[in-house]
Amino acid sequence: MTDEELQAWVERVSLRDFGRPFLHRARFNSRLRSTGGRYFMHSHDIEISSRQLEAFGPEEVEKIIKHELCHYHLHLQRKGFRHRDRDFKELLRKVGGTRHCAPLPGVRRRSEPYRYKLVCVDCRTAYLRKRKTNPRRYLCGVCRGRLKLVPLETPARPDWPGRSTGPH
Repeated sequence: MTDEELQAWVERVSLRDFGRPFLHRARFNSRLRSTGGRYFMHSHDIEISSRQLEAFGPEEVEKIIKHELCHYHLHLQRKGFRHRDRDFKELLRKVGGTRHCAPLPGVRRRSEPYRYKLVCVDCRTAYLRKRKTNPRRYLCGVCRGRLKLVPLETPARPDWPGRSTGPH
């Protein structure tokens, strides 16, 4: 399928399911791996993963198009267009879009190791974190006590450049 065919498809879905025209550009992006599509707020364009079409077919891609069109139409109407907004969730449910796309076969998400631990000073409850956080911004969820940041020993991983993998 070409970008022109995708453009016509997005325009049809927009008129049929939203009752509004899609007046901007839709195109495929084969580099999208962890997401099915993107909506650009500054240009109002939409990108759709061509890999999703190859892997799951037109039915799934139409749901992704509906998802991106929800962002598009709500943003232009100055309504809540983010994933967490009620307007977005209601419109997505109404038109039958998908909230999350299926992961592509063969594409593995890289998981970071835990590097930090927040420990409650009062009740000693521990919270593992992958990124460094400011403990003064949070309280313990159990007793509302102060938290202290404790760095964990970084595990040696051979796929990390510059890290040793053990004794040499």
